Amino acid sequence: MTRINQAGTFRLGSRSVNRLGYGAMQLAGPGVFGPPRDHDAALSVLREAVAAGVDHIDTSDFYGPHITNRLIREALAPYSANLTLVTKIGAQRNGTGAWLPAFSREALIQAVQDNLRNLGLDVLEVVNLRIMLDVHGPAEGSIEAPLAALAELQQRGLVRHIGLSNVTQAQVAQGRGICEIVCVQNQYNLAHRGDDALIDSLARDGIAYVPFFPLGGFSPLQSSALSEAAQRLGATPMQLALAWLLRRSPNILLIPGTSSVAHLRENLAAAELRVPDEIMPVLDRIAVEGVTG
Repeated sequence: MTRINQAGTFRLGSRSVNRLGYGAMQLAGPGVFGPPRDHDAALSVLREAVAAGVDHIDTSDFYGPHITNRLIREALAPYSANLTLVTKIGAQRNGTGAWLPAFSREALIQAVQDNLRNLGLDVLEVVNLRIMLDVHGPAEGSIEAPLAALAELQQRGLVRHIGLSNVTQAQVAQGRGICEIVCVQNQYNLAHRGDDALIDSLARDGIAYVPFFPLGGFSPLQSSALSEAAQRLGATPMQLALAWLLRRSPNILLIPGTSSVAHLRENLAAAELRVPDEIMPVLDRIAVEGVTG
């Protein structure tokens, strides 16, 4: 079986987790909305991930909505003591599946309660506050009010640790002045590297960075340079893209998602792939030269 501990561990809140985890978003239906195409296959993916050593699963109650959290509970409860479930709040879905901001105090309280109920937990280990000033990406603006509301829930014992998602470097700095921030979750991959400076800053302070869409998201990474380098190493392009992230900085925690056991095994195998020094400049140029997808 793949040894994902080959990639090492990093602190996430009060726990140490394997750097290669799993993101549950793709377990919901098309567009992250509605039930999965194959309910039993979704359960199998979750159980296979944990059996392979995954101890960090990223989820949210607005995936589905409610779908992925209920699948996680059905597949994995009662949870292993070393399993860290990380959820996020700050958004909601309407009847057609559109993503809407939901970070009023009342909405955040309801979101925490929904996550607790659907995951079957008394306390959430880590909650990421997703900032929705712009649905499509980070946008400057104060995050004080919603983060203070989440910090209040932490003080009440419903949340152990707090992270931020879809944020700018200035918002991270503001957030750290309000409460302890244990992780930042933004879009980042070989082709989208706007957070390079932020990653390095967080690494110096021992804070985890969790890239979403590590393989490009809904437009998967496609690059001749990536494909050629992967072929040289006897790996798939997506395995190499994940391995590059693991080498990029020790504070990067990966949560690639899939609804397929075979694809899960392929992703987890990236933990054993070593990227030679001479390959790194080739991959680093992809962000400058661009990709197609």
